[in-house]
Amino acid sequence: MSESRITRRKIVTGTAVSAVGVPLLVACGSGDSDSGAGSSGDTESAGGGPLVATSEVPVGGGVIVADRNLVATQPTEGTFKVFSAICPHRNCPVSKVTGGSIDCPCHGSRFSIEDGSVMQGPATSPLEEVTFEVTDGEIVPS
Repeated sequence: MSESRITRRKIVTGTAVSAVGVPLLVACGSGDSDSGAGSSGDTESAGGGPLVATSEVPVGGGVIVADRNLVATQPTEGTFKVFSAICPHRNCPVSKVTGGSIDCPCHGSRFSIEDGSVMQGPATSPLEEVTFEVTDGEIVPS
């Protein structure tokens, strides 16, 4: 009979779980956001002029252009690639390019600088590749 009663302990516990749980769920997101990878919003942010000078993209590495949600890489000398900088796992922005991978800080996913493929999960989809041109020594998304 006491199991169906609402007690002070149940109220405090429920409030604490809500206070901690809701922000965590919001932070992780559902992956259904309109601003996430794979949406038309990412490729629209690609426009607007040159992304980066080719001389600024290290061979075997890359450069994150956070204000455009893009990452430019140069896997081998003279070969450039451009990808969305938004991790397809939970729409977090990637934070660094190192050791041949593009790394997401949120859950540890890593992607290849060569083709955006998943090197380490939890992501199961590659980074979205963005079309571009190299014009006058600059990478320009098309």
